[in-house]
Order: sequence, then structure tokens, then C-alpha cells
Amino acid sequence: MNLTHKILSRHLAEGRLVPGEEIAVRIDQTLLQDATGTLAMLEFESLGLDGVRAGLCVQYIDHNLLQTDSKNADDHVYLQTACRKYGLYCSRPGNGVSHQVHMERFGVPGQTLLGADSHTPGGAGVSMLAMGAGGLDVTLAMAGQPYHLPCPKVLGVRLIGRLGPWTSAKDVILEMLRRTGVKGGVGKAVEYFGPGVETLSAPDRMVIGNMGTELGATTTVFPSDGRTRTFLEAQGRGHVWTELRPDEGADYDEETEVDLARVVPLIALPSSPGNVVPVSQVAGTKVDQVLIGSSANSGFRDFLIAAKMLEGRKIHQDTALFINPGSRQILETLVHSGGLLPLIRAGARVFEPGCQGCIGMGQSPGTGQVSLRTVPRNFPGRSGVPDDRVYLCSPETAAASALTGVITDPRDLGKITAYPDIREPEHYLVDDSSIIPPLDREEQRLIRVIRGPNIHPFPSLAPLEQDFQGRVVIKVGDNISTDAILPAGSHILPLRSNIPAISEFVFNQVDPDFVKKCRAAQNAVVVGGDNYGQGSSREHAALAPRYLGVRVKIVKSFARIHRANLANFGIVFLTFKNPHDYEQITAGANVAIPGLRELIALGKTEIPVEIDGRMIISLLDATPRQRQYLLAGSALNFVQQESKR
Repeated sequence: MNLTHKILSRHLAEGRLVPGEEIAVRIDQTLLQDATGTLAMLEFESLGLDGVRAGLCVQYIDHNLLQTDSKNADDHVYLQTACRKYGLYCSRPGNGVSHQVHMERFGVPGQTLLGADSHTPGGAGVSMLAMGAGGLDVTLAMAGQPYHLPCPKVLGVRLIGRLGPWTSAKDVILEMLRRTGVKGGVGKAVEYFGPGVETLSAPDRMVIGNMGTELGATTTVFPSDGRTRTFLEAQGRGHVWTELRPDEGADYDEETEVDLARVVPLIALPSSPGNVVPVSQVAGTKVDQVLIGSSANSGFRDFLIAAKMLEGRKIHQDTALFINPGSRQILETLVHSGGLLPLIRAGARVFEPGCQGCIGMGQSPGTGQVSLRTVPRNFPGRSGVPDDRVYLCSPETAAASALTGVITDPRDLGKITAYPDIREPEHYLVDDSSIIPPLDREEQRLIRVIRGPNIHPFPSLAPLEQDFQGRVVIKVGDNISTDAILPAGSHILPLRSNIPAISEFVFNQVDPDFVKKCRAAQNAVVVGGDNYGQGSSREHAALAPRYLGVRVKIVKSFARIHRANLANFGIVFLTFKNPHDYEQITAGANVAIPGLRELIALGKTEIPVEIDGRMIISLLDATPRQRQYLLAGSALNFVQQESKR
């Protein structure tokens, strides 16, 4: 067996490990972050349980750190008191990014982790089978229910050789994206194996797993070996280590090979993680802003390599350099090792541990400026400004470019300086005082959950009616991300616990009149191209349109997490049987689906759709469980109905 199947088989609650068939997987640990966690906690409260029932549940406050008014501060108090009430760990603001902190303090090889953040597969750093999902799926896992998903194919990536100077783990995942694009991992778990794996540290593997999400992959898996053990021992958690490897000669559904020695410094051009070229191809482009850290590349090595490259030097006078440590532990260890002072003296601006500019929470570039970032995404407008020019690169490329003021192949620095030899610390500075542990059951009962005025109850969602009549309110193209559907940014993210307010921003970067058109249509239809809903796991990109009256989406293909979120909130997710029908539909077209409820209840796959009097055939690829969600109006409605029986 390959390692993916070994872990899945140990956690299999329902189904068979046959690609495409629905399986149910028992979840050991769950992860929430504050941009998704407020809504998820509201959903959990609506279940009426007295506490979580998964093995370990953690709430991180890492996205909405800017407190420009009362909203974020109120949400933080709500999350902290809700965690104490229901038995979750709570990582306080400033303690760090969920993926980095979870790997440091909670990750256990061979366990399953479900997180309401699409970059949860960063748990691959310590050999977890970690998956991103919508908040409602994580809520149900917190309630002790298994997670349902299509069984992924397993793509085996054999690593050979060793990375050369001036290249690092970021270049490995960029090489994968260069080969396959943002859809190459759809429906797949990516499992790395082979002799090259042993040359990568646990934090290196976290970078690759974290950004493996941009392949569209369900998850990323690495073996648990001596490098994993070394990291866990440095965290004072060596006792949780266990060796995990695929069987010799294990079978994979697909297989490819990457020679690490042949990997060169790579960069993703605006505005897609899949738009990858060698750094040398765009060298010389003026750089206005450089950002190291946040979600991917948030570990000790990522900052120390930059510190060594910048030591005794100054960044270019026309370039800003931001440092976003992944955790308080990383920041403290950098200070202890002497790695922070060279960054400060070089002219870098050091921020508190958190996501920051990765999700447009500050650190936005100026008009027309070029921003180089080690973050995992560069979707249009994600930085917080429209028409941004964000490039994705390694810390080596970022630091070299900050020095020169132009995009620079870091190998060029080899002419004037030796490549720094960076080693992970034998012991990290461990301080868990910013992680609030759960109370016991008796103490939980005494806690009162505090809700600020921005926290609104979960909206009521009506069951599906027998017949559907509506109007196409928007038609979009391929690779539409959840950032395009519902943007992030410092003025929108604080509204995550207020669905009526945040709904006003749906598709506002694509069509500023979208909300008005939805209200006029009452029953709204969205038409899209391939890979619709890629990117962030934010379930608001499904719930907010549903709140506005979107009941049907017809596209060429859906991204995995968004498709599941649509089912969870009762939006009928249809695909074109004939993709050419997409070309015949225009915004404003009238749509009728007679007997839609009955067709779904009967398990029909082909759904006839009448558009301006012309009939086309769409496909509903839904499991029996998802069909029940659609009929009930949402997964939450269905679960509540079942609990009363």
C-alpha cells in the first residue's frame, strides 16, 4: 500500500478506497481560523451540543488581526469564550498562523486533520493526512461525525537528488505547478516518496504541502522518518513520533519524478499560482515590495536564510521588505539565534506573527506596484487592491530582489557571497502560554459566551421547492476563485460573522451590480467555466450567494471544496453535459427547471434545464447524502431534522 491508503484505511468509516467513490473518514483533529471560525462556531452552537466530540479541536486567531474598529476585537472575545464553553484549544491573536503553530504544537504523524482553511494540507510537514474543507464540514467533524469526500486518486511523486544552492522547497512546489497548473491535482492526493524526501526537513515539507492546495489537490502526504522525528524532538514532542512509510514497490494511480538537483529558482507571475516560469526569465523587473512569511514559508529557515543574505547589507531604497513570522515561537527563536537583528538593520519591517498581507489584511501594494511574496496565492485582487501585480517566489529570490530592487535570480548572488548553510534549531523556544487549553466539562457549563453586535445568528435557509424558475445574474470564465466570488481584505474579513453585511460584497470586483441583480431576480443562477471556486475554503463564498437568492450554479467543472460547500448550503451545483452549451448562455437569460426537487430526490443525474426556451442537459454529480442536503435547504437543516427523529 501507498502511505495515503495506509492512513485512510485506518480511518475509514464508510466506503471503499476506489477513486471517485464517496468515502467517510474519521477525523482525529480539527482546525479553525478566525476568518472561518466565527461562522463555524455559530454553526456548532446551532447543533445544541454541550461540547466538541473530536479528539482535539483548535481555534486559531490569525487572519483578522487588525483592530481598526470593534468588529475584530469583538469576534476574538466571542471565539475565546466559545472555545472555553465547548472544549476547544484557542490560539490567541499574535501567536501565529494556524498551519505553522499546529505543526509545531499539535501535529501527530499518521493522524487525520480537517481544517476550515484550504492550506490545512501543510500538516504534511509532520506526516498528517490533512485536508481543507468548508467550516460546516469541520463543524460536523467537531461534533464527532466522519468527513465525507470522493476517494482521491494517489499521485506518487518520486523525489531524487538534492536541492542545489539558492533553491528551496518553494521551488519544488512551483515546479509541480509549472508542470500541471492549478488543476493538475484535482481529485488527487499527492504523495512524495523516494530518496530525495530525506533531504527535506519537516518545515520544507510543510511548504510543499501547504501550497499543494494550489494544484487543486485534496491533500499532500509525506513519510514520517528521521527528519520528522528531529523536528518533533526539537519541539519537545518526540514521544508522538512514529515511523510511517509506503510499502516497498507501492502502487500509485499516477506517478511522476522530480530530480531536486535539476530544480531552478522559479516564480509564479501575476495572477495565478500556476503561471510559473524561471526567475531568470523575468529578472530585471522593478520590485516595489517584498513580503516573506505569512502562510507558506513561515518557518525558522525561511527567515534566517534571508537574514544571512541581508547581513551587513541594506535593501534597495525603492523597495519595502515585510517580515511576517509564522509563529511567536519562530519570532522568539529568531531573536535568540541573532537572526532578527540583521533583518531590522537591513531595513526590513517586522510584523506580528499572522497572515497579514497574504489575505489583504494590510501590506497592500501601491497603484501599479510589483510585489514579490512567499505566500501561496496571487489571485487577482487578493492583496487588497484591484489590478495588483503579485509574484510568488522563494525566500531566496525574495531576499535577493529586496537587495537589488529588481527581480533577481538568487544564483547571481553566488558571485559575491557563499550560499548560507542554515540548520534547523536543535531546540525551539517553546512557550504555550498563548494557547488557552480547554476546560473540563464542569467548568465549561459555567462559561457565558460573549457576543458583540457584529455577530449575527446563522441565517434561516428554506428547503428546495418543487419547480425552479430564475434568471442568470452573472456569467464568468475559467478558474474563478473564491477570492473573486467573495473577496478578503481588511474591510470585508471583519464581517465574517455577519452574513447580511458580508453578502453585499459578493462578486463586487467582477460585477459591482451583482447584489442588485440578485435581488431583482429573486431566484438567481450563476454560470461559470472550468475549475469554478478554486482557492480558499471560505464557505462564505457559498453561503453569502445563497443568502442573496442564488439557488443554482451551472458551470463546466467545480473545485472540490467549493462544490462541497455549495451542497452544504443548498445551492444546486450543475455541470454542462455539453460544454459548448456554455457559449450559448448570456447574462439575463431566464432559467426554468420543472420538477427539480423530484429529479434530485429520485437520484437523477441528468437534469434538463430550459434557458430562454431552449433545452439543454446538465449533470448533477451528487452523492445521496448531498442530495438530502439540497432537498433540506442545507446540511445543517438535514442534521437538525435527523437529530429530532
